[in-house]
Amino acid sequence: MKIVKQILFTLFALMFINAGLNKFFNYMPAPKPTEGQMEAFGAMMKLKWLIPLLGLMEITGGLLVIFPKTRALGALILFPILTGIFLHHTTMDPSGLPVAAALLVVLIWIILDNRKKYQVMIG
Repeated sequence: MKIVKQILFTLFALMFINAGLNKFFNYMPAPKPTEGQMEAFGAMMKLKWLIPLLGLMEITGGLLVIFPKTRALGALILFPILTGIFLHHTTMDPSGLPVAAALLVVLIWIILDNRKKYQVMIG
């Protein structure tokens, strides 16, 4: 089970590392956005620092998730990003919802698997 978990968590991390790198090198073709998505992306593009910051956080969070010692911190970094991805697909692009939901399930598994490390923050 430990090997399966490590493989699954590494694949999860690689998805975010890839997404983060794509924000800098733009090597993956983007699907044709809807009008609502164009408005949202246009607003994000006005903040010139937002997309690079998001990419950097995806890369950092993904790298941290790969290693068991830093996995809990990586999960905390990726949680708000994945929440945004999930909500985006829930409201604007339902076609991506199955992948977003699967990633969210893996992230929740990572968080639950590392819950003892979060006890210091909770009290």
